[in-house]
Amino acid sequence: MTKNVLKLNEISGVVDEVFAPRGFTASKDCKDPLAILLRSFDMHGYTVPDTVLCVGRAGAGVNNIPHAEYAQKGIVVFNTPGANANAVKELVLCALLLCARKITHGIAWTNALQGKGAQVPKLVESGKKAFAGNEILGKTLGVVGLGAIGRLVANAAVELGMKVVGYDPYISIDAAWNLNSNVQKANDLQTLLACSDFVTLHIPYLPATKHTINEQTVQQMKTGACLINCSRGELADNDAVIKALRSGKLQRYVTDFPCEELLNVENVIAIPHLGASTEEAEDNCARMAAAEVADFVDNGNIINAVNFPNCHSERRGKQRITVFHKNVKNVISSISDLIAKENINISGFHSQAGGDMAYAILDLDEAVHADTLRKIEKLDNIVRVRVL
Repeated sequence: MTKNVLKLNEISGVVDEVFAPRGFTASKDCKDPLAILLRSFDMHGYTVPDTVLCVGRAGAGVNNIPHAEYAQKGIVVFNTPGANANAVKELVLCALLLCARKITHGIAWTNALQGKGAQVPKLVESGKKAFAGNEILGKTLGVVGLGAIGRLVANAAVELGMKVVGYDPYISIDAAWNLNSNVQKANDLQTLLACSDFVTLHIPYLPATKHTINEQTVQQMKTGACLINCSRGELADNDAVIKALRSGKLQRYVTDFPCEELLNVENVIAIPHLGASTEEAEDNCARMAAAEVADFVDNGNIINAVNFPNCHSERRGKQRITVFHKNVKNVISSISDLIAKENINISGFHSQAGGDMAYAILDLDEAVHADTLRKIEKLDNIVRVRVL
């Protein structure tokens, strides 16, 4: 039986490398899809087909997906953390140089010389002094957030000869192990802002992080510092940033998230959301999302979900049952009691809880009867049951 996957956006063809050997077919108009793949499609208000088990986002951000709502239906939402990290890192390094050197200003001025004929070389030599900038060697870069992207940026900046200060109160053990030992730790955001010539943001957009850069935090920055935002536009208060640029408090602002009020503002460099727009990043995200979707549909394994905890294991026994349920007491024991009444051994058990929801994988030595499965589905606090 073909396992259909609905594509709500154009997705790299590398998904077929993952899907085809496992009997999956991805298309834009399939019927009865088991999964959905997308990039930027807005799923808020979208009617999800009843057959859908999971959604795979080929990228990290999931603001376009009502994942909390989907959790209540037992629909897993996957993303692809780190798959586009190198692409964003490289754009941030480009932004560093755009900040330090008046490259964009110089290019625009040079193009305006069209029609000057043989005078162009002489005009370039006499006019270039207006675009003199600074080198990044020896300057201090403050990296706010040391996840998959921030860590790569910090390490690369060290290799470029910069002093690097990082701030991340939630840094993972993995990130810490892979961080260059020359990256200095700031105990708070204010300390980082006060010492940095350049500040780059690499934190998720949440209610708590909205306008991390605002009138107060801008005043904590060094006069003449540059700000780079290739993470989320809402992390910076545009009004506060524009005011700081006009007063000279900030030297330049590079953002990957243009909006009306930032266009043609002096010393704002607005990039058209190119952070993950490389062929390599799109392929990496698509391949990773396809693998997550296929493993979940085939085996019930959850890896890199945003609305359920990670829970995965090798299959064993003759039958696997997976259960989505509310994170309350006695759900698992009630399921185990029903299975025990059939004198069936549970050869493998894995369960994880996160917030209001939980997920369990049970591998059985024998298949349970259909009426036992119906009894499990009717237990209190059960959201969804799958038999694999």
